[in-house]
Amino acid sequence: MEQTNLGFDPLPKKTRKEVFLDEMNRVVPWPELVALIAPHARGAHQALGGRPPFPVEVMLRIHCLQLWWNLSDPAMEEELHERPLYRQFAGLMGSRRIPDETTILRFRHLLEKHELAPKILKTINAGLADQGLMLKTGTLVDATLIAAPSSTKNSSGTRDPEMRQTKKGNQWHFGMKAHIGVDAESGLVHTVIGTAANVNDVTQAAGLLHGEETDVFGDAGYQGVAKREEAKDLDVNWHVAMRPGKRKALDKNRASQRFIDELEKLKASIRAKAEHPFRVIKQQFGFTKVRFRGMAKNTARLHMLFAMSNLWMVRKVILQRGAMPSMG
Repeated sequence: MEQTNLGFDPLPKKTRKEVFLDEMNRVVPWPELVALIAPHARGAHQALGGRPPFPVEVMLRIHCLQLWWNLSDPAMEEELHERPLYRQFAGLMGSRRIPDETTILRFRHLLEKHELAPKILKTINAGLADQGLMLKTGTLVDATLIAAPSSTKNSSGTRDPEMRQTKKGNQWHFGMKAHIGVDAESGLVHTVIGTAANVNDVTQAAGLLHGEETDVFGDAGYQGVAKREEAKDLDVNWHVAMRPGKRKALDKNRASQRFIDELEKLKASIRAKAEHPFRVIKQQFGFTKVRFRGMAKNTARLHMLFAMSNLWMVRKVILQRGAMPSMG
């Protein structure tokens, strides 16, 4: 799809949105992702009759806009009508019609039905690995809570039955958890698992490994992971943080215990890279609360968000190398 300059005005300075869309347009591997989705999209609208469907790339670009600005289906339709910048990015400039919220919803359901979001993450990561941006020798495991509406003032009169409540510190949280496996060298996400909020982090650790790493780092929530049945046969070195209370009790005046404390600091500095992807999806993309009911829909969204966060985190490197030029 031909992409022209996203600016609409001769002023030399672009807005932050223009800069963002220009950069993402150039680093997202559109042809590869369209090729992945297209076989499942063929015939999906033929039985419905009426107007011909929008091209897959148009719908994928709209889906990305939704992810990047955390928009609902109705809000996305409205934004397409109101913002020429978004229509330009989606390839709809000059078009007599705009996808309505039902069309946008159907595309999202298509991705969910055929479990395409994990495949999109895998496709993007394969391209990054080919460029040497993912080394796969070490993995960081981590998890974060994603809030869900706890109110029952909705059409069903109930909370989402797949979400759960858990206590962190002195505060209760209702929602889900996003568990991620992160490349220790680059800080890019390679594996995503979504669970209810009350699922213990350590139970998901083994599932977050890709199988090629030799070292795995986790915080104190992963204590005892090496003894778990699903992790016993894994040929990896686990580097798990000491429990805070036990570390606080170390006598820094003793050389041996001071060394242990320094080792904990080193492990913490390595684990810090796992926080960056969470910061991107929460602060850059605004994903602090689940948008849908059900674990499958929200986990699919997480896969897409982390796929896009990977590209966002290395966009400068890619653009400097010119390794993934605009494919429009």
